[in-house]
Amino acid sequence: MAADFVEGWLLGQTLGEGAFGEVKLVINNATGEAVAMKMIDLRKYTDAALSVKKETAIQRSLRHPNVLQYYGKRSHANFEYIFLEYCSGGELFDRIEPDLGMAVKDARRYFRQLLSGVEYLHSRGVAHRDIKPENLLLDQYDNIKISDFGMATMFRFKGVERLLDRRCGTLPYVAPEVLKEPYRASPADLWSCGIVLVTMLSGVLPWDQPSSKCKNYEDWCIGGVLGSNGPWKTMTAGVLGLLTGILADDPQNRSALERVQSHPWMSTQSSDDIDYGSNLEEFSISLSQPLPSGDHTASLIAHETDDREMTCFSQPIACDDLLLASQMNLTQSASQGVFQKLVKRMTRFFVGCEYAQATERLTAVLRSMIQCQWKISQTRGITVTTTDNRKMQLIYKVNFIDMDGKLLVDFRLSKGCGLEFKRRFVQIKKSLADVIIQGSCN
Repeated sequence: MAADFVEGWLLGQTLGEGAFGEVKLVINNATGEAVAMKMIDLRKYTDAALSVKKETAIQRSLRHPNVLQYYGKRSHANFEYIFLEYCSGGELFDRIEPDLGMAVKDARRYFRQLLSGVEYLHSRGVAHRDIKPENLLLDQYDNIKISDFGMATMFRFKGVERLLDRRCGTLPYVAPEVLKEPYRASPADLWSCGIVLVTMLSGVLPWDQPSSKCKNYEDWCIGGVLGSNGPWKTMTAGVLGLLTGILADDPQNRSALERVQSHPWMSTQSSDDIDYGSNLEEFSISLSQPLPSGDHTASLIAHETDDREMTCFSQPIACDDLLLASQMNLTQSASQGVFQKLVKRMTRFFVGCEYAQATERLTAVLRSMIQCQWKISQTRGITVTTTDNRKMQLIYKVNFIDMDGKLLVDFRLSKGCGLEFKRRFVQIKKSLADVIIQGSCN
């Protein structure tokens, strides 16, 4: 595609990948306003057309501060383009430290926002059906945005609720009744929210799947591990009481969303809350992402057209760790300064060596990892394919970017579990510690 995608709008960096294609950054040449654009190749994904139609039909009616905003859709040749709100804060999973979690106050705030968004969806008769940290984005103000409605469906219309029977979602996050069919939408989504809270507080998933095949889940059901083993050992009685209601095996005994929102743990900073997770830095940098508003967005659619450095290896330790320049095919007359973006992401670092040496060092680390394959591209990137602890596929990409005389090594998850991706990143970062530049905030 040409860089000038729509007159006055330029095609930027890849933000992520979905089931049917990539998500790209599109930026207004004059104002710097940014929009995320899903690109779906209908020739490559022949079954995507119906999915896109259903997803956009649901999203176009949604308006809520904690739900990703839909702007419109454009069809061109064999491609479908969906325009969405751009979230410069990255993904929620990036804020979760493996085996540690995050600060309790942050987990509580994110959880409140998640429930607010889910409550709104359910009030509109929409079930998300794939709530997990990878589908929860953060805007420039660090607020939750529920995204990816590829598995969403309407479960209530004109006051009449129907049972759902499609088995979908991500196994560690799905409710047990989803594996048994049929099931009610609201309790199933709420269960997934509860698993997200567990991962935020502990940095681990409580089980691989909610079935008799998994001992950890069976132990939870009989109440034999509360407060003692697994992710529960670092949690207070207050949050354990909350989770017991959310993660009740029988959906009829599960707490309703309204009851969860009114639980004491949700509204107060309890004296026995202990931050087992890492304390994220206070970001004093002013993000350059403008609010998506006004005539510019409309014109696009009109074409329809603390001191834990030694353990929290993936947290930023300098301002430079937050920088990422949009890699764009700019016209010679365009000002590159307009397109400089600051993004809160933890999975990157600067190295004090040239590209060739950095690639050699990284591939040596990858070679030492079990069941790890990689491919080096001609555009200074490496695609890594491996499997996680659940034997599920894990794919991530590493890009090498020259910035201010230094080399930025940027890691981005393409497919798989965010927590497992972060674990791999931590391992790699520790192995490259001798060439990583620390504390250079110029």
